[in-house]
Amino acid sequence: MPIFTCNQLAKSYHNRLLFENVSFGLDDGDRVGIIGRNGAGKTTLLRIIAGEEQPDTGQVVFNKSARFRYLPQLPSFDRHANPLDTVLMARPDQYRLLKEYDQIAHSTSPDTDRLAVLAHDLDATGGWNLEQQAREMLHRLGVTDFSADVTTLSGGQRKRIALAQVLLSDPDLLILDEPTNHLDADTVQWLQDVLQQSPRALLLITHDRYFLDAVSNRILELDRQSIIHYPGNYEQFLERKEAVLEAEEAAQDHLRNKLRTELAWLQRGARARRTKQKSRIDWIASMQAAPKPPEEKKIKIELGNQFLGAKVIDAINIGKSLGEKLLFKSFTLVTSPGDRIGIIGPNGSGKTTLLKVLAGVLPPDTGTLKIGQTVNLAWFRQEIDDLQSGQTVIGSLKEIAEYIDVGVGRDRYLTAKDLLDQFLFSPNQHHAKVDTLSGGERRRLSLLRLLMRNPNVLLLDEPTNDFDLDTLGALENYLQNFGGCLLVVSHDRSFLDKTVDTILAFEPGGVIKTYPGNYSAYLDKKEARENEQSSTVATKPKAPAKPTSPATKSGKLSYKETRELEQLDRDIQSIEDEKASLTEQLHLCGESDYKKLMEISNRIEELDNQLEEKFLRWMELSEQGKKS
Repeated sequence: MPIFTCNQLAKSYHNRLLFENVSFGLDDGDRVGIIGRNGAGKTTLLRIIAGEEQPDTGQVVFNKSARFRYLPQLPSFDRHANPLDTVLMARPDQYRLLKEYDQIAHSTSPDTDRLAVLAHDLDATGGWNLEQQAREMLHRLGVTDFSADVTTLSGGQRKRIALAQVLLSDPDLLILDEPTNHLDADTVQWLQDVLQQSPRALLLITHDRYFLDAVSNRILELDRQSIIHYPGNYEQFLERKEAVLEAEEAAQDHLRNKLRTELAWLQRGARARRTKQKSRIDWIASMQAAPKPPEEKKIKIELGNQFLGAKVIDAINIGKSLGEKLLFKSFTLVTSPGDRIGIIGPNGSGKTTLLKVLAGVLPPDTGTLKIGQTVNLAWFRQEIDDLQSGQTVIGSLKEIAEYIDVGVGRDRYLTAKDLLDQFLFSPNQHHAKVDTLSGGERRRLSLLRLLMRNPNVLLLDEPTNDFDLDTLGALENYLQNFGGCLLVVSHDRSFLDKTVDTILAFEPGGVIKTYPGNYSAYLDKKEARENEQSSTVATKPKAPAKPTSPATKSGKLSYKETRELEQLDRDIQSIEDEKASLTEQLHLCGESDYKKLMEISNRIEELDNQLEEKFLRWMELSEQGKKS
C-alpha cells in the first residue's frame, strides 16, 4: 500500500535554497534513511512530510487510511502531565477508557452498568495491557520517575518519553529525527531490534552508522539542493556513492579532453576554422561558458594542540553520589598523553558527572584529583549552545581569535575565514546570523570554537549528536591523529571503534571497570563473560568436575594452546593485581617524590600495554575454541 508521495517539493530559508524538485514516495515495508550534510534540509524535509511546515512549492499526498507518528529532533510538551500519562495519550481512545474506568471504579458509588460497558470496550481494544506496555517501554528507555512534570524535564528525558509515545502509538509509518540521541548503547541496540522486527514503514534521519545500516533498505541523499535515490542499506549506499563520484569524475575528464582537442584544432588558424562546422564552434563556446559542476568538498580539521607534559589527569580512589544515589566509588584513573578513552554506561549512571569531576568542575566526594600544569582542557558538552543570538558566524569565531597558528607548512596561520571554509560554511553564511543556522551547523560551529583554543586534553560528551556523517568522519580523522589525551562519552558504536583504545564501563554497584581495546573488543569480552556465566549456571546441578575454559570444551584447541590459554588467565590476573597495587602506591606517594611518581606511572603504562597484548591473544584463543 502506498503511504505517501512527495511531488516537486522546494524550500528556501533566508534566501538560501535548501532543495527543489524533490519527488519520492513511501510504500508499506519501506525503511528509508535520509542523509546529507548539516544544513542540507533533512529536518525541514521531515517536518514538511509530517505537516509541521509548509513547502514553498509542491505537495505531500498521504493515503487517507495511513497513520503516521513523528518524532522531532527536539521534542517539547505543552500539556502538564507525568511521563506515563503522556505516553498513554498516544492511544487516546484506550487512554480515555482507562481513565474513565479508573475514576468510576474509585468513586463512592460506582456505576456498575457503565463499568461493564467500559470493561467490554477495553477487552475489545486490548486496552487492559496498555498501561503495562507503557511502563515497560519507559523503563527500557531509562525513564523511572513517573511523577515528574514532562514540561520541566531535560531535553534528553523529553526525547526518550516522546520516543516511547511514538512507538506505543503503533502507526503505519514512523518518521524519526535522530532517534538514537540521548540513548545509551544498550538502549540503541534495543531500539534497533524493535525496528527490525516491526512491519511498520520507516523514514528516519540518524548519524549512527551501525543503526542506519541495520534498519534501512533504501537511502535518500540530499545533495546539491536535490535528492538522489539509492537502493539498499548504508553500506551499499557507500559503495554506490563511490561509483557515482568516479563516474562523474570520468565524465568530466572525458569532457575536458574533448574540449582541449577542439581548442587545439581551432588554434591552428583561420583555415581550420573555415572548414569547421559552425555548430562545433558554438559547442566549444558553450562548454567554455558552462559552469563547472560543484566539487564534492570535505570538511578539514587541521588544527594543532599545545604541548602536554607527562602528568595529565590523575584521579585516585574517587567517588561521587548525587543525593542518596551512588554513581561511582573507589575509581582510579591515571592518564597520559596519547590516551584515548571511551566511557559507556546506562543513562543516568553518572558518565557526564564523571567528566565534570575529571574536568575539575565538580569536586569528588572521596579521593583526590590532580591535573597537570601543562593541561589545556576543552570540554564539549552534550546539551550546550554557546553561540550568542544576533552574532554573525564569523564574529563568533573572532570572539575566540582572529587567527590561529597551526605550526605547519607555509600557511601556518589560519584566519577565521579560512577556518569557516575548512568547516564548509559557505561565503554567504560567514556574515549571516548564527540564528539562521541549522541545529547541526550550530553544533559544528561550537566544535570549531572549541578546537580553536588548541586544547591538549579533550573531554567530549556525546559529540556525535546532531552531526552529519561527513562531519563525523572528519572528527574521527582528527581524533585519530590528536596528540593529546582524549576522554569521550558516546553511544555511537562506530565512533568509539574508530577513536578509542580503552573502555571505561559503568557497572552495577558504582563500579567503573577498565577494558583494553575499542568498543567491539569490549562487547566481545562482555559476551564471553556472559557465556561463561550462563555455562556455569547450566552445569551447576551436575556432578562437580574440573573447571575448563570455553575454548577447552570445544576441543578445537591443541594441547599447547589450551595450556597457553590457562597461562594467559593467570598472567592477566597477575598484571591486574600488580596494577592495583601500584595505583594504591601512587595514591600514597607525596607530591615531592617526583621520581617515584614517574617510576610508578611508567610501570602502570607498561602493564597496560602488556594487558592489552595478552587480552587480545586471550580473545583470539577463546574465539578459536568456540568454533564448532
